Amino acid sequence: MKNIRNFCIIAHIDHGKSTLADRLLEYTHTIDSKDLKDQVLDNMDLERERGITIKSHAIQMEYEFEGEKYILNLIDTPGHVDFSYEVSRSIAACEGALLVVDAAQGIQAQTISNVYMAIEHDLEIIPVLNKIDLDSAMPDEVEDQIVQLLGCDRSEIIRASGKTGQGVEEILQTIVRRVPPPAGDPDAPLQALIFDSVFNPFRGIIAYFKIVNGSIGKGELVKFVATGKEYEADEVGVLKLDMVPRDRVECGDVGYIISGIKTSKEVKVGDTITHVKRPCDKAISGFEEVKPMVFAGVYPIESEDFENLRSSLEKLQLNDASLTFQPESSVALGFGFRCGFLGLLHMEIVQERLEREFNMDVITTVPNVSYRVYDKKGNMKEVHNPAGLPDPALIERIEEPFIRSSIITNTTYIGPIMTLCLGKRGVLIKQEYISGDRVEIIFDLPLGEIVIDFYDKLKSISKGYASFDYHMHDFRPSKLVKLDILLNGEPVDALSTLTHIDNAQTFGRRMCEKLKELIPRQQFDIAIQAAIGAKIIARETVKAVRKDVTAKCYGGDISRKRKLLEKQKEGKKRMKQIGSVEVPQKAFLAVLKLD
Repeated sequence: MKNIRNFCIIAHIDHGKSTLADRLLEYTHTIDSKDLKDQVLDNMDLERERGITIKSHAIQMEYEFEGEKYILNLIDTPGHVDFSYEVSRSIAACEGALLVVDAAQGIQAQTISNVYMAIEHDLEIIPVLNKIDLDSAMPDEVEDQIVQLLGCDRSEIIRASGKTGQGVEEILQTIVRRVPPPAGDPDAPLQALIFDSVFNPFRGIIAYFKIVNGSIGKGELVKFVATGKEYEADEVGVLKLDMVPRDRVECGDVGYIISGIKTSKEVKVGDTITHVKRPCDKAISGFEEVKPMVFAGVYPIESEDFENLRSSLEKLQLNDASLTFQPESSVALGFGFRCGFLGLLHMEIVQERLEREFNMDVITTVPNVSYRVYDKKGNMKEVHNPAGLPDPALIERIEEPFIRSSIITNTTYIGPIMTLCLGKRGVLIKQEYISGDRVEIIFDLPLGEIVIDFYDKLKSISKGYASFDYHMHDFRPSKLVKLDILLNGEPVDALSTLTHIDNAQTFGRRMCEKLKELIPRQQFDIAIQAAIGAKIIARETVKAVRKDVTAKCYGGDISRKRKLLEKQKEGKKRMKQIGSVEVPQKAFLAVLKLD
């Protein structure tokens, strides 16, 4: 055990984690040169296309140092704030962390929040200054920032480049010297923490675990503590680029287990595996439940695909533990699921993975957040969906979630960023200067305001220089109203939103204008209205496609023309009674990008 090192790589988005991981794998000869490609560990097409890491990836390397062989278990983590749950799970399975900071960009919001997460778990942090081969690198200034954040010595910071391979040897040596070996008892009863799982259509569910105490062998009877189910370990092994079967996986190792589990509910991330004959006293603690930030309805385009969508979401949930869902129904869209996501990018990725990996065509409704509604008797109800709102006459008050957000930016952009946050009903808490021209602004913002397009706007007004990180803070009373969209007097529940009373008028008007462009013309006029309760606050009309019925009347009496027009009028009236309005998928998505 003394020769095992478990460590993860943490950093802000786009600071070069995956490239550095490639170099580590190359230097330890874990990968043959023929298999080497950029972002080796990012095995999803989606990750390669967007150049981001979505999933944490575990891989085992062997490294020889001063005549001894060491086993290094590396977990590469995502950098985007929407996937911070992946990072927290990786940190729980490690004893050390490489903190990677871009020499050209310096410390950013996600760097700080990941560092705090690692310090909470008592990880040994090794600071690495990456991309020092760039012309725009400012190594001395960024080193000052790292020293200020971690309180370490300048000599401890390793200067490296994931592109050229500079400093990689030094990183490997420092990991062996400074990261402590896993502390566990090989003779104690088995205790293994599940930190990830994947679905394999041929072999069932494969769970990835880290052994804290004891060891596990092939063919042994094991029990999953949270679900209480018992299985036989058909195959156990370690994770290299592919899965490598072993007869035994020892204490301190990271490995996988295949036991023919078919239903996804039986594997929970954060669960503990133990032996049936010699169980452990208690489960491993320290794994918090994920709290979704953004809720949206996901509906199959064909209603008979409902069960397929359920099984697709269950399989996806195995691989992405931060996704939550429950069934719901909508008048306009039929049966579907109310899903909880960690953010808008997470929602976009889930939608795309459903389409690519499971061939599911889905409609996603307007994202919203969960509100607390108190009635006159003082009872509290959580509402994730405007349709679930009780009658306004019974509501005492509505509380909405506020987040504490940290924005790190260049001093040049303070003005526009302040304007943006205050326009989103933000409350300035404090602002402090990190170094010469970098400032951290702390704002309390309503989560409902930042759900839709806040991050995009922040990036554009700061020319990409502002970094943003947030966590849930509290619930505060707010004047919220339910805004309904009516098409020909019928409310479309998938387009209704909860919004602040000050924004309702402009939001309703913009919604109507947008829908007027997107809804195709019919044989009759379509009235698009925005309403709060019974009060209509905005209206647009999609004009009917006209047909000249009097074209065949040459001359003659006016009554002949009138007869034809009256006949047409009757038909239009009947059509309007039974005519339903088709709302294209684009209309649901357009609401998200209203500017």
